[in-house]
Amino acid sequence: MDVQQFDFDLPERLIAQHPLEERTASRLLVLDKQTGEISHRQFVDLIEYLRPGDVLVLNDSRVLPARLIGVKAGTGANIEVLLLKSLGEDRWETLVKPGKRMKPGTEVIFGDGLLRCVCEDVTETGGRIVRFSYEGIFYEILERLGSMPLPPYIHAQLEDRERYQTVYARERGSAAAPTAGLHFTAEYLQRIKEKGVLIAYLTLHVGLGTFRPVSADTVEEHVMHAEYYDIPPETAEVINAAKANGNRVIAVGTTSCRTLETVGRDHGGRVVASSGWTDIFIYPGYRFHVIDGLLTNFHLPKSTLVMLVSALAGREHVLHAYKTAIQHEYRFFSFGDAMLIL
Repeated sequence: MDVQQFDFDLPERLIAQHPLEERTASRLLVLDKQTGEISHRQFVDLIEYLRPGDVLVLNDSRVLPARLIGVKAGTGANIEVLLLKSLGEDRWETLVKPGKRMKPGTEVIFGDGLLRCVCEDVTETGGRIVRFSYEGIFYEILERLGSMPLPPYIHAQLEDRERYQTVYARERGSAAAPTAGLHFTAEYLQRIKEKGVLIAYLTLHVGLGTFRPVSADTVEEHVMHAEYYDIPPETAEVINAAKANGNRVIAVGTTSCRTLETVGRDHGGRVVASSGWTDIFIYPGYRFHVIDGLLTNFHLPKSTLVMLVSALAGREHVLHAYKTAIQHEYRFFSFGDAMLIL
């Protein structure tokens, strides 16, 4: 399948540079995955599409202030280090700019020198494995020295770093936000619960896959980067009970979707409490085992995320919906508007 089949023209002005003042103020495009019918609504109308007994599944991963600016020991040259994945024992997989300054053995000093790292290896994809040394508690130092790793298409400064966190974020470890959840407030989630909709949480730490474009010519050639997930027992129980009772499971975000499908495809559609690493790549032709619907944002052309939503609703339906969204000037990407596929 040619990657170009998932391309579309997106005016740069539609790439949202700032979050809206009110999280729930976004627009909502609703797409019927069977017919391709489109409805233009507001995000606060989401509750109208949810039924008592449905389960909304949210990713509670918390974004690390993972972008560090340091200086190369000995030369003072600036080096940017973006934390992607913890490897344990103070070792991290990272992206580095400029890479030519970060050869194995290079030491980088951050802030007042309480945090340092040494490059140990170069990954197959051009990243760096580094080992940190520090005085104190690593995550507290990171909160002080690090900044939010906003995607490269966002050029504006983020005044409040909590606006790049969901209100329910608690398990720290992501290099990017699970952005579909940014539209919720605690109050709106409570309204949804009061309707009889169940809320379930899982964790998937968003990693390198978010930053990697599809460079292959065909979809099948692309290789996803593995990301860590965790599904707690209570979430598995709620989802399995809902499925048994004929109720719907609606994933909030592609990260929740990928986690559920990772487990469901291996257990005949059942969700089991588990943790591990997933590199699942969902594109047209995939048969979904767990989810019935998806709440997501509008994604990059030719991205694996456009391919995932095309697998759920059909490529032609999705590209038509995106064309319509562009015509109606919906806001795109991380701080943009939302799309509900049912």
